Amino acid sequence: MKSAVLLAPLAVSIASASPHFGHGSVSNWKPAGPNDFRGPCPMLNTLANHEFLPHDGRDITKNAVIRALTSALNFNATLASLMFDMAIVANPEPNATFFTLSDHLNRHNVLEHDASLSRSDAFFGNNHIFNETIFSETRAYWTDAVLNVDMLANGKIARQISSKAFNPTYTFTAMMEQFSLGEVAAPVIAFGDSQTGLVERALVEYFFRNERFPTELGWTKRPGVVNQEDVLRVSGMISNATSLFTDSAPATSARRRDLHAGMGV
Repeated sequence: MKSAVLLAPLAVSIASASPHFGHGSVSNWKPAGPNDFRGPCPMLNTLANHEFLPHDGRDITKNAVIRALTSALNFNATLASLMFDMAIVANPEPNATFFTLSDHLNRHNVLEHDASLSRSDAFFGNNHIFNETIFSETRAYWTDAVLNVDMLANGKIARQISSKAFNPTYTFTAMMEQFSLGEVAAPVIAFGDSQTGLVERALVEYFFRNERFPTELGWTKRPGVVNQEDVLRVSGMISNATSLFTDSAPATSARRRDLHAGMGV
């Protein structure tokens, strides 16, 4: 999951290009065709496949994003608007009012970034199509039927280490870290419990592999409205879980002397 939008994460006049746009349903799904645009964000691709967004993936406006996220995932309008504001920077045109799922979101090191959970780094070729080998690296750390924030954080860290080790152009800025945390949080927010940070592994795997809402596995849209506090809560839990320290207490003077003695200083 690469885009900064949760999902990484608009009513423009696109009726002729996408006649069913605005009539999305979590139970109706159609994969992208040869002329449809898709990008590095599984959630936006999913919304297009379910026709909450234009199925062709083109000319996505703020109104369309708000409509899609409120209808499909019960985001409040303020949060949905913020998701659009984060994504629109991928369109380099001055005062842009829309973006596409490929031409814009695929631009490397804007929102799309290295160390994706499910996509190859741009250095190695295609940076926006689902990659089972990459996803398997992530899934190796999902060690139970119910994922918690530690498992999700471990998968994220492992992908960063792999990317840093083998990609000579590896880039991962502080801003990308914030995007990445939101991307890792997205499946919990969409399919799990934002209070506990738990989510069923089967739902998440189905979503990534199919870019489809996991209704076949029993998932239904959460009844409560999702707000910015929910996103920040889950992102914060994952951020805390990425720490590799187990003791945050400051070293005492005695401990510092022991450490210095051990280093011969």
